[in-house]
Amino acid sequence: MTSALPYALIATDLDGTLLRAGDTVSARSCAALATARAAGARHIVVTGRPVPQILHVLDDLGYTGLAVCGQGAQVYDAARGQLLHSVSMDRGLAEVALGKIEAEIGEVYTAVNQEGLDAEMLIGPGYRMWHPHLPTVRVPRRGDLWSAPITKVLLQHPRLDDDELTRVARSVVGDLVNVTMAGEHTVELQPPGIDKASGLARAAEALGVQAASTIAFGDMPNDVPMFGWAGYGVAMANSHRELVAVADEVTLSNEADGIAVVLERLYG
Repeated sequence: MTSALPYALIATDLDGTLLRAGDTVSARSCAALATARAAGARHIVVTGRPVPQILHVLDDLGYTGLAVCGQGAQVYDAARGQLLHSVSMDRGLAEVALGKIEAEIGEVYTAVNQEGLDAEMLIGPGYRMWHPHLPTVRVPRRGDLWSAPITKVLLQHPRLDDDELTRVARSVVGDLVNVTMAGEHTVELQPPGIDKASGLARAAEALGVQAASTIAFGDMPNDVPMFGWAGYGVAMANSHRELVAVADEVTLSNEADGIAVVLERLYG
């Protein structure tokens, strides 16, 4: 990295990357982002969470830019409180994909993120929510998950770990839907062609920023497409090995202000 930097766009994942425990952002990270913005850079959140699950984080950050949410399915304008772009997942396709996966490995536990700014996360039988501070609605039957348009399906398996569940699901339905691991106990099915790279590319185009001028921070395999699109990818010390393998740099963990360490070097 040279003095020709910094980058024009700073793309940050949230969970395991910018956020510490309890959905908090450290004072040091906030200060580093403020310094980068003062130098002319833009900060964009790129997260697997749907819009309703990040509004409290955006409020805490005083965030007024665009945010890529729902694993790339949504582009949200925080200043206006509007969805600029949203892609729904065909619910019939989701059921077909689940049926094929269960034919291979038995019952999976499922949840869905609904589409829209006032959408809910519906939790089916057996599914365990690992972020208890986020609002969810538990439903008694899987069929109830399809009551309204959705952006993605979340999977868990009673025996297989995340890596194996992702591998099996991808081998069975990877030609029908996008399969990604977004975090611990979080394997997801999305519409074909939707990932963090597609959402970030759409938002960056609206901002007039090129991929080569973007630095991206992440920690999980769902960040791999974003690293492939951005000019430079920084993995957190706590990252999944798949992301580390494609990263340009590894910084400290989210709890140790890894993003701030890099931004202070570039913009300090």
